[in-house]
Order: sequence, then C-alpha cells, then structure tokens
Amino acid sequence: MILVSYFARYRDQLGVGGEKIALDGSLRTIEDVRLHLCARGPIWQQVLGENSLMCALNHELCTPGAVIEDFDEIAFFPPVTGG
Repeated sequence: MILVSYFARYRDQLGVGGEKIALDGSLRTIEDVRLHLCARGPIWQQVLGENSLMCALNHELCTPGAVIEDFDEIAFFPPVTGG
C-alpha cells in the first residue's frame, strides 16, 4: 500500500487530498503511479499530465522515475514560486 497526496490546486481540481493505493507489480515508479491515475479519466489526465508537475517521495523532491516501495508516501503538486 502507498499513500498518494495531492496539494494546492491539484487537490482542488481532483476533489481529493489523498488516497491509499495497493502496490502491485505494475507500479514500480512514481511515473507508473501517475500513468495509473491518469487512466481514471480526463480530469486526471489534465491535472497529472502537466509538464510542470512536481513530485516528492517520502517528503523529498524527486523525479518521476523514482522507484517506489510498499508504505512509501508520494506527493504530487504544481510548481511553486517564492519571493
């Protein structure tokens, strides 16, 4: 089982802040999880298909190619800017 969280406008657009997903052999990387979620429909494709999408694995920024394991926490969020 992995925990997936959605932040900022992603949470608003998807209507969910987070969820648990059963980890199976087809989900090896964050990119695999992203594609799995995009298969849910157009709004998921629109939100998680953004080129600027950022992700974190266990509270550390990472690339979509990061390998995941059972009990990992994944977060998807839009880019942020600071001043």
